This record gives sequence, structure tokens and C-alpha cells, in this order.
Amino acid sequence: GTKKKATCPGLGLFYTILSAFLFSVASLFLKKIEDVHSVEVSAFRCVFQMAFVLPGLIYYKTGFLGPKGKRIFLFFRGFLGSTAMVLLYYAYQVMPLADATVITFTSPVFTSLLAWIFLKEKYSLWDLLFTLFAITGVILIARPPFLFGSHVTGIEGSYTNHLKGTIAAILSTLSAASTIVILRKVGKSVHYFLSIWYYAVIGLVGCVIALFVLNEWRLPHCGRDRVFLILIGLLGLGGQIFLTKALQIEKAGPVSIMRTMDVVFAFILQVLFLNHLPTWWTVGGALCVVASSSGTAIRKWRHSVKKAKQREI
Repeated sequence: GTKKKATCPGLGLFYTILSAFLFSVASLFLKKIEDVHSVEVSAFRCVFQMAFVLPGLIYYKTGFLGPKGKRIFLFFRGFLGSTAMVLLYYAYQVMPLADATVITFTSPVFTSLLAWIFLKEKYSLWDLLFTLFAITGVILIARPPFLFGSHVTGIEGSYTNHLKGTIAAILSTLSAASTIVILRKVGKSVHYFLSIWYYAVIGLVGCVIALFVLNEWRLPHCGRDRVFLILIGLLGLGGQIFLTKALQIEKAGPVSIMRTMDVVFAFILQVLFLNHLPTWWTVGGALCVVASSSGTAIRKWRHSVKKAKQREI
């Protein structure tokens, strides 16, 4: 018989690091874009997603609507996923890159909480502790005046924009966590390409409507910004591909832990290219959030390994 091709040890983790790097560079380019609204950037990203997914839908013959009983879940997956993207891009534009990135890494903690509420999954005292750690990290980054005083240092622009960015990043994280819960509910009954298709189509429609309502649609004024928009789409797509490949050949636990490299890359890029040194408050918040998301990932990983061993017995 044919021998199964051996997988290179650590290849999945390498794909995860590469994915984290591509996402971080895309975020850096987003910070460099001038005078283009985050909703418009999101619309360009959706166009790239559609261009990539369409040939896959045709090749795998999945159709464009999906199974009848799953369409409502796919709609909300697309709506919440695209909402998370728009809010995250807005947060990147109005607050330090590292701060916004750190807040997004509270997603695993909130996913556990929402899965407990809606899917009746187990939620232990450890999960509660990790949730409190994540909230502490967000507070250290947001630094509300009623706790830290009226003179907040180490932020970009005004504190009002910093607060708006923090709220947008938190809402983005909650939307992303809700998306993961919906994908768990749908399971493997819907092809991965179809899920991305809903995300891109609903996101594009929503972005176009929002741009007309806000009257923010405009072509970038210079060639550099247009190049950045194309690169954001390509890098975001590349990051998504490598993350998907990583999850196909590696367990979810190690991938989730390695994804914290996003935070490391965000700090490095912020210092090197944006000339913005993170404050000790941000570093402390990052440590809390990374510890929280890593702890959640390790617990999930150990639980899945334990269940696999029980099945073998």
C-alpha cells in the first residue's frame, strides 16, 4: 500500500507564527494608511476574501447558500464576523497597535463564557479566574480616569479616542467569540469555504451600506495608500490560510498558545515603525491577557487529550 507522508515536526506551529506575523504586518499597514475609514478598508478585505473563496466554492460544489437548516447560523456568523473585523480595524486606527492587539486576545476567555451560556459547555472556577485576569488586563490598557486619575500617559491622541478604540476592540472580541460559538454549533456540516463566503459577502454589503450612510467612501489620495490596501487584503488572506493549515495538522491548544506571538510582533512593530514605546501599564495588561488566553488554551487542550484517551480505553 501507499505510505502516508510524514508531517514535518513543528510545521503547524511554524504556520501559526507565520500567520501571526502576516496579521501583524497587515495591522501595521492599516496604521500607516491616511484618511481612509476603517469600514472602507474592511470592504477591500471582503473583496479579497470573495475572490479567493469563489473558485473554492465552485471546485467543491458547495453552492452559495448552504443547507437550509444552517443558513440562519451562517448569516449571523457572517454578520458578527464582519462586525468584529470593522471594529478591530477602527481600534487599530485610533489606539496603539499593541494595546488593540492585546485586547483581541481575550477572545478565548469570552468564547468559554459564551459557550457555557449558549452551548451548555462546562465552565469551571479556573475559567472564571482566567476571565478575571483578562478583564484586569483590559482595565490596565484602558486606564479609566476614575481608577487612574485624569492624566493618562502613553496613549495616541486624545483619551476619548483611546476609550473609543478600547470599547471597539472589546466589542470586536465579543463578536469574534460569538462567531466561534456559532461555528461550534454548526460543526462540520458546513464547508469552511462556505463559512468564509458568508463572512465576505455580508461584510461587503454591510460595509458598502455603512459607507453611504456615513458618507465616508473615497479613493485613497496617493499611490502608497492604495498599495497598503492591496497588501492588507493579501496579508490578511495569507494569515487566514496559514492559520487554517496550522489547525489542520496541529492540535488547537498549541496553536492557540503560539498565536500569542501576535502580541510580541505587535510590540516589536510598534516600537520599530511607529516610534511608540508601550507603557508599563500596557505590558502588565499584556501579561495578564496572555496568561489568561494561554491558560484557557492549555485547559482545553488537556481536556481534549483526556477525552481522546478515554475513547481509546
